Amino acid sequence: MSKSLKNIAILGSTGSIGTQALEVIGENPSLFNAYVLTANSNAYLLIQQSLKFKPAYAIICDDSKYAEVKGALAGTTTKVLSGIKAIIDIVTDAQIDIVLTAMVGFAGLEPTISAIKAGKTIALANKETLVVAGELITDLAKQHDVKILPVDSEHSAIYQCLVGEENNTIEKIILTASGGPFRGKNADFLANVTREHALRHPNWVMGAKITIDSATLMNKGLEVIEAKWLFDLSANQIDVIVHPQSIVHSLVQFEDGSIKAQMGLPDMKLPIQYALAYPGRLKNNFKRFNFVDYPQLTFEKPDLMTFRNLGFAFEALNKGGNMPCIINAANEIAVAGFLADNIGFLAMSEVIENCMQRINFQSQPTLDDYLNTDKETRIFAQNLIKLMPQKAYNVI
Repeated sequence: MSKSLKNIAILGSTGSIGTQALEVIGENPSLFNAYVLTANSNAYLLIQQSLKFKPAYAIICDDSKYAEVKGALAGTTTKVLSGIKAIIDIVTDAQIDIVLTAMVGFAGLEPTISAIKAGKTIALANKETLVVAGELITDLAKQHDVKILPVDSEHSAIYQCLVGEENNTIEKIILTASGGPFRGKNADFLANVTREHALRHPNWVMGAKITIDSATLMNKGLEVIEAKWLFDLSANQIDVIVHPQSIVHSLVQFEDGSIKAQMGLPDMKLPIQYALAYPGRLKNNFKRFNFVDYPQLTFEKPDLMTFRNLGFAFEALNKGGNMPCIINAANEIAVAGFLADNIGFLAMSEVIENCMQRINFQSQPTLDDYLNTDKETRIFAQNLIKLMPQKAYNVI
């Protein structure tokens, strides 16, 4: 195996980021090797990926699917494991160069901590890790001299704009948001939208959870909190602007007033490739942006009165402590409730607001505090949803 070959552990290989990461690896076999693949419960796709990429390890979180995966990969060189503890343990493997954390939600926290303690470079696609425990994660990264390379398109854009600017002061960063499928709609309209409407993102192909987060602007709120920790900023140094075309992925304004932006067509494979190849850039055949095709790039303020989740995120960032952990857990339960047709679109914000008001606030939480806060919030949010009336939708 070539010394230049990087062994990649993809945590969440069957999700949107994971599958696109495998495309990047497949297009660059002399540079990257899929060493570990993990999935939550999608045994079928994990099996197909493992047969194609022949990882050293394939891990299925759902223990009930272990026999299925093990049987399908019998006779191959891939060792099959199961359970979250197996993922937490495997990221310490000496052969791994980069851990791409693409697990959905809070589940990505402990494996990321384990990888950082093992000194692995982190390609971070699991924004919830920094949302929930940003101070803990960034302190650990400094302690173990670990580089965290953001995979989110917005944070990758900021990271790229800051290369070579290490000695220059950031005045502010500007995160762009597409506005999702309901940009410009009012609360009366949103009261009747269904999961099918909310899953129709105009620009990006993403998993269900992040697509709903984009529709509520919670995804942008989580990115605001993530940006605070990634780039060591205060809340008043972070702005959000709605940019429907999704061409300008984000911007940095320096203290002299100059602004740098990273631009390109919306394609998650580009920030994934950038993180895996960093500090180099790889030639690819991705479709190129042409200004002639986009004669107008527009920008507008986000509607915080209608899309309240973005405001909640700023509030949580300003309060600190375990408040970001509370809104993250509440949001995960609320989104799951909406996707299951148990609550309406606007009720997701009600769940989050109630949890922010009712869950015990801690100003200086430990890891155990984060774990307990997450558990307590989820239980409270689930019980709250059970008390909410079932939503009868009108046809839009």
